Amino acid sequence: MDIVCLDLEGVLVPEIWIAFSKESGIPELKRTTRDEPDYDKLMKWRLGILKEHGLGLKEIQDTIAKIEPIPGAKEFLDELRSLTQVIIISDTFTQFAKPLMEKLGWPTIFCNSLEVAESGEITGFKMRIENSKYTTVKALQSIGYNTIASGDSYNDLGMIKASKAGFLFKSTDKIKADNPDIPAFETYDELLEAIKAKLD
Repeated sequence: MDIVCLDLEGVLVPEIWIAFSKESGIPELKRTTRDEPDYDKLMKWRLGILKEHGLGLKEIQDTIAKIEPIPGAKEFLDELRSLTQVIIISDTFTQFAKPLMEKLGWPTIFCNSLEVAESGEITGFKMRIENSKYTTVKALQSIGYNTIASGDSYNDLGMIKASKAGFLFKSTDKIKADNPDIPAFETYDELLEAIKAKLD
């Protein structure tokens, strides 16, 4: 039994923090897991910047409401889901993901949650499990699934390498150069064909 595990941001939807960086005019918030492999460090740094600028959950959700999936993403996901089971495994947060899942036709997503004060200030974050993408793929394998994984960032490499087949999608030149053994694609058609070839 196969199950496809996909990253969300950069693969199906634009990066939320990059969109919010543009909207808020705070260039430092452009930094993502493509730049910083340590997610805990990255999030703590982001929360510090939000606090410094007096920005909270509402401001980020207002930006997310304007984000549309990457052109072709929903069609790709629809076709893939007609062929096999698909789970999106993301380091984003439930408070961010819901409107994006609606635009993608409500696929299943495993992600994390934010700790939010009554004032709307984001005071912290709760990771679902440590090293969540790799751990989730290993858990799926433990209950009889063969995983096929795709993502674009450092935090996707664990699940990609641990899977029966794994692919980089719309990744950076550095990540591609550092991982020449992982096939890399730029279009949904290429990725779909590569996944189809690996399905039992």
